[in-house]
Amino acid sequence: MKSPLPVRDGVNATRMRIPDTGPWATAMEYVLDTFSHVDPAGIVDRFVRGEVKALGGEVVTPHTPLNEHVFIWYYRELPVEKRLPVELSILHQDENLVVVDKPHFLPTTPGGMYVQESALVRLRVLLDLPELVPIHRLDRMTAGVLLFSANPQTRGQYQLLFEKRRIQKTYRAVAPVLPELAFPLVVRSHMVKSRTYLLAEEVPGEPNAETRIELLDTRVDAASGEVLGLYDLAPHTGKTHQLRVHLATQGIGILNDPFYPVLREQAPDDYTRPLQLLAHSISFTDPLTGEPASYSSRLQLSAFPG
Repeated sequence: MKSPLPVRDGVNATRMRIPDTGPWATAMEYVLDTFSHVDPAGIVDRFVRGEVKALGGEVVTPHTPLNEHVFIWYYRELPVEKRLPVELSILHQDENLVVVDKPHFLPTTPGGMYVQESALVRLRVLLDLPELVPIHRLDRMTAGVLLFSANPQTRGQYQLLFEKRRIQKTYRAVAPVLPELAFPLVVRSHMVKSRTYLLAEEVPGEPNAETRIELLDTRVDAASGEVLGLYDLAPHTGKTHQLRVHLATQGIGILNDPFYPVLREQAPDDYTRPLQLLAHSISFTDPLTGEPASYSSRLQLSAFPG
């Protein structure tokens, strides 16, 4: 369902379903009642300015009857966001794809307290590409290679690569070293993630998550004396927090992970201590050209430089 309102300042208009019946005479009355905690004058002003539209592009006025349209679209009034002190860099751009190095702490898409401060909105504004959309996602705390579609006509062909698991991804992580673990190590488990529960967890059942873990190098941390390892991670599946959980259950939780193996109390972001997890590379056969394509991050994990 295509929005009748264009992207504005990098942000999509919001869609809202209007009920067929109810105690409201107009669509605007329903919106005012639903968002009674929001400044009503601002809501009315949007209807008066003609900034609320229906699917066919019809302007929804303050007098539009309740049941005239099933869906309406409007622009949210966004608060001013403080810019996060991190920057993304572009690894590749053509008419179909934009590939970037996403920094730690920057979310892929708008959500919660982050709207303008997301990789998607930043890129839409920077590149003047309002139709840009992510083909996949990285956690806010994970850095590395991230792909965006710049062309709606070819978008589905790239999305299909991920749906059919025709993508090869590698990650790098820094975590403690346990001498009793032999590498390469393949971890398989059944993982679940509830919409109402913050963490992912392993439960009994047929394995639905698989990760291959390789230890690439080790170093001794000068401050703690702890032996740290640089790990190469190859996920065969893409469950939420899969890599973080699989390393934690092996006793080698990723450095600076606030969730696994122990959930820490919520605290402001510490930009000096990013999660030591990096989406290092992504490779696939380009569906348009049939040629191999590969992109690698230029970022390094701060706990294992060089």
